Amino acid sequence: MTDTRSPSAAAPPGLVFRFLDQVERVGNRLPDPALLFLLLMFVVWACSWMLSGVNFSELDPRNGEPIRVVNLLGGEALTTFMSKLVSTFVSFHPLGVVLVAMLGLGVAEHTGFINAGLRRILGLTPAALLTPMLIAVGILSHVAVDAGYVLVIPLGAVIFYAAGRHPLAGIAAAFAGVSGGFSATLFLPSSLDPLLSGLSQAAAHLTDASVRVNPLNNYFFTTASSLLVIVIGWFITDRIIEPRLKSAVVDGDKSQMPTMEELRPAEKRGLNAALIAMLVAAGLFVLTLLPEATPWAAPAEQVPPGQSRLLVGAAPVMQSIVGLIFIFFLIPGVVYGYVAGTVKNHRDVIAGMSKAMSGMGYYIVMAFFCAQFIYAFSQSNIGVLFAIKGANLLQTMGLPTALTLVGIVMLSAFVNLLVGSASAKWALIGAIMVPMLMQLGVSPDLTQAAYRVGDSSTNIITPLMPYFPLIVVFCQKYVKASGIGSLLALMLPYSVALLVCWTLFLIGFWALGIPLGIGSSFDYPAAG
Repeated sequence: MTDTRSPSAAAPPGLVFRFLDQVERVGNRLPDPALLFLLLMFVVWACSWMLSGVNFSELDPRNGEPIRVVNLLGGEALTTFMSKLVSTFVSFHPLGVVLVAMLGLGVAEHTGFINAGLRRILGLTPAALLTPMLIAVGILSHVAVDAGYVLVIPLGAVIFYAAGRHPLAGIAAAFAGVSGGFSATLFLPSSLDPLLSGLSQAAAHLTDASVRVNPLNNYFFTTASSLLVIVIGWFITDRIIEPRLKSAVVDGDKSQMPTMEELRPAEKRGLNAALIAMLVAAGLFVLTLLPEATPWAAPAEQVPPGQSRLLVGAAPVMQSIVGLIFIFFLIPGVVYGYVAGTVKNHRDVIAGMSKAMSGMGYYIVMAFFCAQFIYAFSQSNIGVLFAIKGANLLQTMGLPTALTLVGIVMLSAFVNLLVGSASAKWALIGAIMVPMLMQLGVSPDLTQAAYRVGDSSTNIITPLMPYFPLIVVFCQKYVKASGIGSLLALMLPYSVALLVCWTLFLIGFWALGIPLGIGSSFDYPAAG
């Protein structure tokens, strides 16, 4: 991104801008992301070989045995790696999510439905509220698991560009809402709530088998946090990110970018027909959810007490989110195309899908190397070792409760740079932290809330997050010179602001005694 700037249009002066420019320059001097993941994999292999002979005293909470780093250069490990090379790639979760969703989005974009819809939305949305609206939609997308990464973030760029603002600022704001605010919930709980609470309860049972952790134990805190994330993201986007991007030239294919022209009569007819088709499809889908015996619901024996059979992770409807995104963009996209006259026959529809896939070639290459690196890193146990050592260090420090909460947030934020999965991190850290803090009188609910703050805040600055390479690709669509450094420089202000303000927000909840959620407490054992 910096390569496109001219000396006469330098970024506004100031320490923050100079620092971010330096982060961008250094980051973009790194090898191509695909090669970088390959080199990092080699580093992990070498480290695993050096650490495999060391005896560590820390116990692995997954099996109760001393943690052991696996030598990935051993004959058995190398042959296993090679035998799973293909399966590791094709089972890389973001790959299927991105490609399937992009098939439907590709049709909707190719026919002009998305362009026309955004022009209608922008005509109704006050310009001053565009940023908070986008961040709020990003937070709301958590209900649909990973949908925000492939839906909200690219649309954020399109919306900003159509409104005459820099598209990378739209990507940054959307990314901050979708990933930086991953633990925030805007009215509706996310699939992460029951997942983390279940792990917290299992960890608490190591000390007290009578403890029950409500799946909505952090609901009040995470809902209030959504307002905090929106305010922080709004300020950072409008006051730091956009001023810094003024000189970043948009040099992508402008023929593929939206404009703010008035909708033509054919476009209005197409848009109205498409919206009706989308509402009809959504209505029919809702009807299939209503019967008690709906096949979309999870079996009753797999549902925790008090939980909806439709909202747990095991429910087919929750596992079909990406397929539903494909359908709900394909249908209005096709209807719009035929009514507006942008589609003549089925070949035009297939052409839209093909065009979407052709634009994902670079991402597929990056995904291959990213998948191999993440597999190697997880198999080595190096990330687990760092997580356990950090938790044990925090335990031995014996800090006051407020500082202990800060320590949990910082530990979670650091481990998040090494281990991508939120549930995997909490399974490791929680098994140590929850019982330890219960001995200090801190409830599992409060410990879990502190973890969620740290986990969310650094999501947006770790290249190990599986969707990070995809966001780089989105940036390159508009500014060709964008790289890992460009995205890090964009997201670092959000990450720092979230880490500081969100931690203080949690301490404020605790200090004032504001309930964290339903059936939650701050102390163990709970008062009353």
